[in-house]
Amino acid sequence: MQYEANSPEDYINQVPEERQHSLRTLRKTILENLPEGFEEGIQYGMIGYFVPHSIYPDGYHCKPSEPLPFMSFASQKNSINLYHSGIYAIPEIHDWFVAEYSKHSTRKLDMGKSCIRFKKAEDIPFELIGELASKLSVNEWIEVYEKNVKNR
Repeated sequence: MQYEANSPEDYINQVPEERQHSLRTLRKTILENLPEGFEEGIQYGMIGYFVPHSIYPDGYHCKPSEPLPFMSFASQKNSINLYHSGIYAIPEIHDWFVAEYSKHSTRKLDMGKSCIRFKKAEDIPFELIGELASKLSVNEWIEVYEKNVKNR
């Protein structure tokens, strides 16, 4: 589902009421654990965390006017989805997350390349998401991004 939001709080206020508490908790968890330098805003219709142009002027190679994306989440029709670029780009982070997930949730992991889907808002493993958010600094993410983009 797409929401026309101008801010993260505006986004959360537009989602169904039964999801708002979980989204606020998810947002708070990410903000408390995200390394310094990342910024929060609305990016691609979701609440996003990105490397601002003030740190990485080149922006995202697909659309240089956009800051370099890192992490985001969205309320979709049937789930709350969390996107983390490090899970996609770094096998060690992917493997760590998959191994740790079962320690934090009794639900089966529903995951794509960079997307983790939570069908029930109450099943979001906030502590694990906080650890995931803290795994890469801005400079580490830029280094990984440039290595992967320049190798194409």
